[in-house]
Amino acid sequence: MNTTSPLILGIETSCDETAAAVYQVGFGVRSSLLFTQIELHRPYGGVMPEVASRSHIEKINHIVEQALANASTTLAAIDAIAVATGPGLPGSLLVGTCFAKALAYESKKPLIAINHIEAHVFSPLIENTVPFPHLCLTASGGHTSLFYVEDFGTYSRIGTTLDDSAGEAFDKVAKLVGLPYPGGPIIEQLARQEHFKDSLHYPRLKKKSLNFSFSGLKTAVLYDLIERGAFDLKTKTFLATDNPVLIRMVASSFLVCVGDIFTDRIAQALALFPDCKALTFAGGVSCNQYLNDRLSQIANKHQISFFSPAKHYCTDNAAMVAFVGSFKMKQGCFSPLSVDIKPQGE
Repeated sequence: MNTTSPLILGIETSCDETAAAVYQVGFGVRSSLLFTQIELHRPYGGVMPEVASRSHIEKINHIVEQALANASTTLAAIDAIAVATGPGLPGSLLVGTCFAKALAYESKKPLIAINHIEAHVFSPLIENTVPFPHLCLTASGGHTSLFYVEDFGTYSRIGTTLDDSAGEAFDKVAKLVGLPYPGGPIIEQLARQEHFKDSLHYPRLKKKSLNFSFSGLKTAVLYDLIERGAFDLKTKTFLATDNPVLIRMVASSFLVCVGDIFTDRIAQALALFPDCKALTFAGGVSCNQYLNDRLSQIANKHQISFFSPAKHYCTDNAAMVAFVGSFKMKQGCFSPLSVDIKPQGE
């Protein structure tokens, strides 16, 4: 093993992104490649598990080979192989995990199983020096959670979603008003055109809890559209495609409401954990600049720092897997080749 500057190969196939990266301790990300399946899933309005796993099988070998080539290294020079083993789609996780196992067995390199959510939690630290302890909000299509992070690998979940995740709610609300998948970026664009006004005043569902709930918000949007005669519940069809003002109002009010829910939970958490020195925001939803601005404002209000990863490290990627693998390797946290996937993330 190269003890002076170890190289970690990261592999990520938790959902619909086929990704590989090489991280070098003391240097940073040497390469990070990703094949996104958005175009494959757009006709279905969401991720189709069978389509996702089949695409991973087709792409993973090329992506890994190219990541090694772009890092100007080889598998022989790699010190450890880190792979996301869950949570995620079972078929997708199996492709990446089995491929990583095969590489580890063939090359006699140690294997490191990585929790996909943990990778997101520490993704803001790839390019930033974030002080401990801090709060981390992770939000994507599959999860929304709040963490108290004490050190590398030492963290606790203090809040989670009770139903729909934030990213899932974005996609579902977008679908209600006839917008294509994925809905998050389009909703932000439309909300910006509306100057982020909260015209429709959807319920915030505020309560003394660090948990999140977005199912009720999605239902509130649906009922409002039905009352306006803009949605047919029987055919599940949006009837106001010729009303761009209404679509913008829905997008803007929904986004502002999500921002209010996020800041409410974070304010409660900062009151419970006054020793926090920073707030981080990670996961696919952290690509949203409006939400970044809202969280930055609450961090400034509490006189703590705010960090979010670069956009290419917000969505699922292998650089975060390799990065977490680097400190797992330092801690000696290796996994046997018999390690199994954990779709639910236990």
